[in-house]
Amino acid sequence: MCCDIQVTLPVYVLIITAFFPNHPGSVLFSIYIFGILTAGLVAIVFKKTIFKSKETPFVMELPPYRVPTLINTTRHMWSKGAQYLHKMGGIILVASILVWALGYYPVNVNYSKNYDSEITKIENQHLKNKTELIDNLLIEKNSEKQSHSYIGRIGKFIEPAMRPLGFDWKMSVSILSGVAAKEIVVSTIGVLYNANDDKNSTNLISRLQSEKDENGNLRFTPLIAYSFLIFILLYFPCLASIAAISKESGSWKWALFTIFYTTFLAWFTSLLIYQIGSIII
Repeated sequence: MCCDIQVTLPVYVLIITAFFPNHPGSVLFSIYIFGILTAGLVAIVFKKTIFKSKETPFVMELPPYRVPTLINTTRHMWSKGAQYLHKMGGIILVASILVWALGYYPVNVNYSKNYDSEITKIENQHLKNKTELIDNLLIEKNSEKQSHSYIGRIGKFIEPAMRPLGFDWKMSVSILSGVAAKEIVVSTIGVLYNANDDKNSTNLISRLQSEKDENGNLRFTPLIAYSFLIFILLYFPCLASIAAISKESGSWKWALFTIFYTTFLAWFTSLLIYQIGSIII
């Protein structure tokens, strides 16, 4: 149910660094403890309901334990590294390009105001904060373009279901992109929040901390961030995991069941965290 730490760790590092800089270790530890407890609770419930049957003895023959050799260790390291690089060059690359294309098109957008004209006016004036004003206008222009893009339309379509969790359409899209592979969530967030690569991850963190909605409220708060991390922890496994479940069970029934129950569990848990947290805070 819970994702591999190697897969979700980039998402955790980004969000925790941005919103929990004073207690990063404690927050990360709490997330994994929460995942372990949730997995144990779900296992108990399933054992008493869905998989309620007489237990049969399980016998597994184990090979003799030996001290690992350098050759075997290197071989396994190379094998796992090659698998990850193959995944990076395949699913993640294609999905990232798809997310970029959906966010770039359509090219022609009817903006609410003439941004280019306002930028030109500012450039012709002698202002101390000229660069800051221009950057703000460019960010506002890019945000409006994204909201009218194909990916913006998809995000706004599913936003009503995610709004009770505190998520806006950008967070909803990043969650949706994680269906292919959880690593894509970070790259999707980078694309949607217009992070410049030449300023490394600090720029993306700054954008997440300062992004505001139409009413001037911060889109990301520590409570929303934690709710977001819990959703990422529990929801839809990656496509590779779903394919493995289908293959091992011999039926797509259990794969589809896993998709629906994990997604609902993530939605319901994040809903409780956000709504109860909003009342307390």
